Amino acid sequence: MARFLALGGFRLPFLRVSNAARPDAVRWQSSGSSGQKNPFRAAAVRTPSLSLLATIADRFQLDLNHEQLVSYQSASVGLLCLYACFTVLWTLELMEGALNSWNRLDRMPEPNLPVNYPRKPGCRPAPEDNPFNAWYYKVDIQGADSGPLHGKTVALKDNIALAGVPMMNGSRTLQYTPEFDATVVTRILEAGGHIDGKAVCEDLCLSGASFTSATGPVLNPHDGTRNAGGSSSGSAALVAGNIVDMALGGDQGGSIRMPSSWCGIVGLKPTHGLVPYTGICSMEMTLDHVGPMTRTVSDCAQLLEVTAGCDGYDPRQPTSCSVPSYTNNLTSDLKGRKVGILKEGFGHPLSEPDVDGLVMFASRTLEQAGARVEEISIPMHLDGKWRYC
Repeated sequence: MARFLALGGFRLPFLRVSNAARPDAVRWQSSGSSGQKNPFRAAAVRTPSLSLLATIADRFQLDLNHEQLVSYQSASVGLLCLYACFTVLWTLELMEGALNSWNRLDRMPEPNLPVNYPRKPGCRPAPEDNPFNAWYYKVDIQGADSGPLHGKTVALKDNIALAGVPMMNGSRTLQYTPEFDATVVTRILEAGGHIDGKAVCEDLCLSGASFTSATGPVLNPHDGTRNAGGSSSGSAALVAGNIVDMALGGDQGGSIRMPSSWCGIVGLKPTHGLVPYTGICSMEMTLDHVGPMTRTVSDCAQLLEVTAGCDGYDPRQPTSCSVPSYTNNLTSDLKGRKVGILKEGFGHPLSEPDVDGLVMFASRTLEQAGARVEEISIPMHLDGKWRYC
């Protein structure tokens, strides 16, 4: 019968050397379910040969004679077993240390973001109140009595925490009610904004289309048979359909820009870290962006101005950042501005001629306003299409 070492719930078989086998061939011997011995088979780790031990000794400048090499060879099998045992003990000790650290963290008071404006949980809208299926939850949260967003209605993508209001991030696997407001929510309310609800987003924000959400497809307000784009699908549809004045979306790989384009509104993916992502479901920290989706450029600038700036919590942000007055910078004079037109973005099999034409028309408009428009080339841009094949 094979011998086993019982340790912490593990059974470790000792290694045996078969006398009939080569001196350096270590064999496992174990018992089957019937109690009979299984045939010998080669072990994963073999006893080192005398020549190998001599090579190792020479590498470390150790002068070992034949008897010493034989002694090391004989001890190697036992050392393998001891190594396995100590590995288990070390692992258990390491786990205990980690668990103690986690328990200490669990006992520490958790910093909570402020919840300053009263609200009720709201409700799921009836179908007749949700013509584009773009609302996930309807609420009525009035912000400050004055401010740059006073009188503006706002929708939040449903990956943004709104205290006391259910959130599912488009997925049945993630349904819970946050106890805090995301930083951008607090800033919108402090600026006088009126939050009307949570907008549908695609399942875990992983689609550029508008049909993967657990609550069903979001319809394009311009044509209910067409795609609204994603993953900020509900945000785009509510703005384009004149249901709200502005919305917040999230963008990792186009999730603000694509639905904004498909629904004909203004969408901006801000510079990484400009708008704090605190309190928003993350996909990957180096890709996470949250930004405005509006019907006009001026509203886009206003919402960006309100939400941008460091909050002291988000590790995506620098330790300090200044926020210019984007609204004051909205002028018709573009002298000194450079605009690049990506050559590989046009005229390829996946582009649409009418869209290409509109972009080129817009570039000429910018040129007339004083901007310097130049064509640039990035050949690897065309490799991007294979990500979606």
